[in-house]
Amino acid sequence: MNVKSTNRAFGGIQGVYEHASAATGTPMTFSVFVPDHPDGARLPVLWYLSGLTCTHANVTEKGEYRRACSEHGIIFVAPDTSPRGDDVPDDDAYDFGKGAGFYVDATRPPWAANFRMRSYIEEELPALIAAAFPAADMTRQGITGHSMGGHGALTMALRNPDRFRSVSAFAPIVSPLHCPWGEKALDGYLGVDRAAWRPYDACALIDDGARVPEILVDQGDADQFVNDQLKPELLADACHRAGIDLTLRLQPGYDHSYYFISTFMADHIAWHAARLG
Repeated sequence: MNVKSTNRAFGGIQGVYEHASAATGTPMTFSVFVPDHPDGARLPVLWYLSGLTCTHANVTEKGEYRRACSEHGIIFVAPDTSPRGDDVPDDDAYDFGKGAGFYVDATRPPWAANFRMRSYIEEELPALIAAAFPAADMTRQGITGHSMGGHGALTMALRNPDRFRSVSAFAPIVSPLHCPWGEKALDGYLGVDRAAWRPYDACALIDDGARVPEILVDQGDADQFVNDQLKPELLADACHRAGIDLTLRLQPGYDHSYYFISTFMADHIAWHAARLG
């Protein structure tokens, strides 16, 4: 693991790191904020998954999470959204290829060789965090994310309820099977068999029996993507059918940007802290 930068902020260290990923076959960059803590203390870990076109840098620079993480004693980990590099296949569109990994393990060529973000987030990066950051208590993990990253957070939590004690999302894509972004990505990465898409759809996972105790979602009602791409009502219906406690907060006047995310970031961190202990 190479240290790209470290900065003192809000009584902690904000670092940016790079390593050679076996899952993606490329260098991968991620950021970690570690609040100050007593020697030997173990802190819970909150994962943040970013949305389309983003890298680790968007939330690191604009997410405004460090004060709340220091107040609650939470380590904040922000991975990239896809493999990068000149040899990595790409697409001209913003919603497919680099910056749009959709947190799946691709099975279709040419994407299958590098686009393995599910394995990277669920397996490889947690092992690296556990080894490189002694304060990280990997028995207390939560996950959140925005848009495509909200989709990633919801599906990873539903697939791994023993790993994640808490899950929330900002304006998530709740059902890729029923929106243009999701249909394009899952067809491109996985092929035409829609049954293979279901592990990557939060509503389908819930309907297929996956469970978490509760979910927090914030959604701006002025979000330009809410009706065609995000469709929070589908998650509300699925949670109602399954008896999952969903707190869905429609925030008046807020859009899809980091102005929205940063406004409610402290609320989400406090919500996770209450569940992570």
